[in-house]
Amino acid sequence: MNQKTLSIGPGVVAGQKRCPCRFCSAPLSRTFVDLGMSPLCQTHIETHQLNHMEPFYPLHAYVCEKCFLVQLEEFVAPGDIFSEYAYFSSYSDSWVQHAKRYADMMIERFHIGPKSLVMEIASNDGYLLQHFVKQQVPVLGIEPAANVAQAALAKNVRSVVRFFGTQSAGEISAEYGQADVLLGNNVLAHVPDLNDFVAGMKLALKPKGVITMEFPHLLRLVESNQFDTIYHEHFSYFSFITVEQVFAAHGLTLFDVDELPTHGGSLRIYGRHKEDSDKPVTSRVTELRAREQVAGVNRLDYYSSFSEKVKETKRKVLDFLIHAKREGKTVVGYGAPGKGNTLLNYCGIRTDFIDYTVDRNPYKQGKYTPGTHIPILHPDRIRETRPDYLFLLPWNLKDEIMQQMSFIREWGGRFVVPIPEIRVY
Repeated sequence: MNQKTLSIGPGVVAGQKRCPCRFCSAPLSRTFVDLGMSPLCQTHIETHQLNHMEPFYPLHAYVCEKCFLVQLEEFVAPGDIFSEYAYFSSYSDSWVQHAKRYADMMIERFHIGPKSLVMEIASNDGYLLQHFVKQQVPVLGIEPAANVAQAALAKNVRSVVRFFGTQSAGEISAEYGQADVLLGNNVLAHVPDLNDFVAGMKLALKPKGVITMEFPHLLRLVESNQFDTIYHEHFSYFSFITVEQVFAAHGLTLFDVDELPTHGGSLRIYGRHKEDSDKPVTSRVTELRAREQVAGVNRLDYYSSFSEKVKETKRKVLDFLIHAKREGKTVVGYGAPGKGNTLLNYCGIRTDFIDYTVDRNPYKQGKYTPGTHIPILHPDRIRETRPDYLFLLPWNLKDEIMQQMSFIREWGGRFVVPIPEIRVY
């Protein structure tokens, strides 16, 4: 990786040996965006580690010229990222409500009941499966992080600590049975061995079962300049056209799709066995596929202008912060999410611009943001220090946060949202 590189055209780099595409194995050479070097976004730093060396890895996304999967190379094994994890889904009230609406919808639409089995991959702290449990639906959470799975068990959500793939899918199905509903919210992007993961879903699903997966939509990422959703834990970034190819390659048909507002714009795909003719492909599938084709997601020129948009966003964010600090204003952050750490590290924002950030998750409080070492404190600190600006790092939750923190208006405080471009409210 230390070889010199030679630019040979827009977005193309020669002189380095790249890993092949994780879906189709085509060689990767076309840059989508290069965000420089960055630490792992969920490795929050403890006080005794502040003077230690931190590992930084290239945050360089490529687009496959054959299947158009946008992806990062794998520099760190999933076990090093997810075996102990700092993200607990239940600390977002709106996300828990989103999960409840999903559970209610699935129970009604697919007639899920006490004789069914709902299985969630990357079930986190039970934020979603708890809603099925309350309606007497048997569940099984599959969660690689033991510390997070423990929180699910406390909610009476039956869970196993495993990484998911073909081997574990076979073992879990043999012990617990196949799933009537197999779901995963924001896990598909986190999988380096994409083919093994999707093949595992084929094994774990009953013949008439349904798969649902939610993930950020690449079309919205590009349209809304959401570069901060790119971080090492997210190995892949999907358009509908590409994810449909991935599932089809493993004998799974996508028969429906919902477009969701979560995470700045996500897709919820519905899959079934190719052999299951009871669930016809809906018009939403054909309409979205056609809309992506018109947008150009299956053409390389669609991806060529994203890098410059990202650079301009960085300039605007820094312009705002420099101007605010020169006027003597105080700026503090809200949240310590993965996306926030991408933005902070790419823009070089440290305590010279943001005094501290706050997070509701006690697991993060008292620690520091990776790379930039901004203190992460309890939200009560905001009332104590009365900052002029509250910089929202989880901008996808801005409505929820602005409601929770509306009291900053008492002293004239204002909210700053950096994506898709910086705005002050």
